[in-house]
Amino acid sequence: MNTVQESDQVVQRRANLEELKKLGVEPYPRRFEIDAPVDAIVAQHGSKSGEELEAAQPRTRTAGRILSIRSFGKANFLVISDGRARVQVYIRQDSLPERDFKIYKLLDFGDWIGVEGRLFRTKTNELTIWASKLEFLAKCLLPLPEKWHGLQDVEIRYRQRYLDLIVNPDARTVFEVRSRVIAAMREFLSERGFLEVETPMMQPIAGGALARPFVTHHNALDMRLFMRIAPELYLKRLTVGGIERVFEINRNFRNEGISTQHNPEFTMLEFYRAYADYNDLMTLTEEMLPFVAQKAIGGTEVTFNGQPISFTPPFRRLSLREGARAAASRRLGVDVPAESLRSREKAAELASKLHVPIESGMGAGKITAEVFEALCEEELVQPTFVYDFPTEVSPLSKQKPDDPDTVERFELYAGGFELANAFSELNDPVEQRRRFEEQLASRAGGDEEAHAMDEDYVRALEFGMPPAGGEGVGIDRLVMLLTGSPSIRDVILFPLMRPK
Repeated sequence: MNTVQESDQVVQRRANLEELKKLGVEPYPRRFEIDAPVDAIVAQHGSKSGEELEAAQPRTRTAGRILSIRSFGKANFLVISDGRARVQVYIRQDSLPERDFKIYKLLDFGDWIGVEGRLFRTKTNELTIWASKLEFLAKCLLPLPEKWHGLQDVEIRYRQRYLDLIVNPDARTVFEVRSRVIAAMREFLSERGFLEVETPMMQPIAGGALARPFVTHHNALDMRLFMRIAPELYLKRLTVGGIERVFEINRNFRNEGISTQHNPEFTMLEFYRAYADYNDLMTLTEEMLPFVAQKAIGGTEVTFNGQPISFTPPFRRLSLREGARAAASRRLGVDVPAESLRSREKAAELASKLHVPIESGMGAGKITAEVFEALCEEELVQPTFVYDFPTEVSPLSKQKPDDPDTVERFELYAGGFELANAFSELNDPVEQRRRFEEQLASRAGGDEEAHAMDEDYVRALEFGMPPAGGEGVGIDRLVMLLTGSPSIRDVILFPLMRPK
């Protein structure tokens, strides 16, 4: 046994459980019928005065976890919670059956109980249930933490989310907002004729993004599979099949580092709209995010890292190359000419002056993107569409008609990080094959995130895909912004943690 199990508290809690059994109490009963949860009781009666409650004598039957036990002679008080609200329970020996009062004497902080009684207000004006019946529902055998402070406690919150939800009322609020965000996205898209679908999580080719995948194996087929890094290529196959508006709220898996903005398993909304381009999707995004924010938190203004952010459109628009050029000019104190970002040699020289690390296989487009990320991302606090990306870093996007080195793509930034990624979809099978072959060359040169060749996807394009725009929105990061959560681990119920 470990030291926690050997502690005096644990010994006493187990002894109390044994005493309850001796009373004939079922230690883990199968059900308990309630009239209303605690939060509904508080919502219905919390504004009523003591006189109103005394006149009406409302009775209730509810249940919850004990968060406080106090005794003052004959007057005893519990505080119980359903995870959303708390209510006080008044315990008197002369108001309870003998067995029920014996149960009370064996209760511990953290136990679950059912209670029946009338509502009143104490002399301190506290809404309280005067208990006439008490039922035991479950024993808390381990002591609950009373305070959260310091790095170690933060880590426990992520490892043992159930404890976080018990003692930290704000934690539940974050995940209620998350649920409303997802519901609002479904509502917004469904009202506009989008069909929700599900695509494979295990794929023979990891496609749709530039990322390192997780690898798994199917024994019966003796087949190597990849956990999906994106559903993109499957959703676009559906566009080929004639589903003009389609979306998926999906779990993606990327074998990459963990940070305040990255978890190897994360959630995205991805949608495709036929006959639209990236300009149409900017407009749609400016409509969707305020709608989602209003549904999720009741407004479009938030505070993140101490900075106010508004999701009221229109959002700022910034060309990626111009943003990189302007930031480099400010950093170096000289006017950097635009053509410096079109030449591999000049772009590499500029990156060296800016102390931005690059690799030998990077072309001018990739270097420009690295410069932008290093110099500009953290400054993009208000929602900003960063548009027109280098073709080199966008193998699935359609090129601009007058500039083959640039694609019709945007990323939406807010709070200093990327929130969404979208583009006019490349639907030319010959050009798509050429882009895949370029990615294969990068992979041969050591780029583990380069895109693999997907012959079936190219075949699908050969059957004809209409013009379309597609977009992915990071749900975890959006919830971070809407709840003011500094880490992605705060908005994922069970984030991946290094083993102890």
